[in-house]
Amino acid sequence: MHARNNNLPASILASIRNHRKRVELAHASPMSRPEGTLIASYNVHKCVGNDRRFDPDRTSRVIHEIDADVIALQEADTRFGERTGILDLPRLERESGLVPVPISGVNKAHGWHGNVVLFKKGLVRDVHQIKLPGLEPRGALVAELDLERGGALRIIAAHFGLLRHSRAQQAKVLLELMADKSDMPTILLGDLNEWRLGDRSSLHSFQSIFGPQPLAVPSFPARLPVLALDRIMANRKGVLTTVEAHDTPLSRVASDHLPIKAFVNLQEDAKSAG
Repeated sequence: MHARNNNLPASILASIRNHRKRVELAHASPMSRPEGTLIASYNVHKCVGNDRRFDPDRTSRVIHEIDADVIALQEADTRFGERTGILDLPRLERESGLVPVPISGVNKAHGWHGNVVLFKKGLVRDVHQIKLPGLEPRGALVAELDLERGGALRIIAAHFGLLRHSRAQQAKVLLELMADKSDMPTILLGDLNEWRLGDRSSLHSFQSIFGPQPLAVPSFPARLPVLALDRIMANRKGVLTTVEAHDTPLSRVASDHLPIKAFVNLQEDAKSAG
């Protein structure tokens, strides 16, 4: 018999217990889909799973089971040399209806610094590719969409760096970008690589635009998530439902991150504006 480990931080122990409860509740009482636009973020880890197997088809099946209206992917291209996309996007479109937001200046890559935004049934108003500062090559995609389900929505899909100083610089760039763009409901989502909370977090400055941070949802590592590296936040109060992890047997093995997801209800924004 192994002795119980009492040396783990209380926050990590609580996260493990909450993770087990969420899994039990999900299997015990599946809920119907709420009204609104389902958005999601997923670091696909270049389609390499926890079993160290490269399997783009498995990654696509996770995306299909999420069934999002808009999904931001990170690490969807090879990282070194000539970046090359590693998902079968035409097949993904046939099977799930998701199409990529168009980007310029790339040859074989799916996205911008590995960032891809896929959406269903709508039109693209505008797209900007933002190079983020820092020691590592990082970027963000800003896409303004007219969605058949939900109306006009701005998506900022980002992948922040591993260094805290770089993350603070990258957050500053996005805040400056948003300074004159408060006219449209905006969702910031992606792998922001920040596990710190409160004033110590490099995301603390986002409160000026996005308000108090939503409850951090552990998404890493996928088999037993304890760190909330992936985030979804909105610049409008009340339009975003509770963020949750997409925790399934397939998603636990397909990447080192779990996908996260939430519903956006722009009717609430219209009510508050009126």
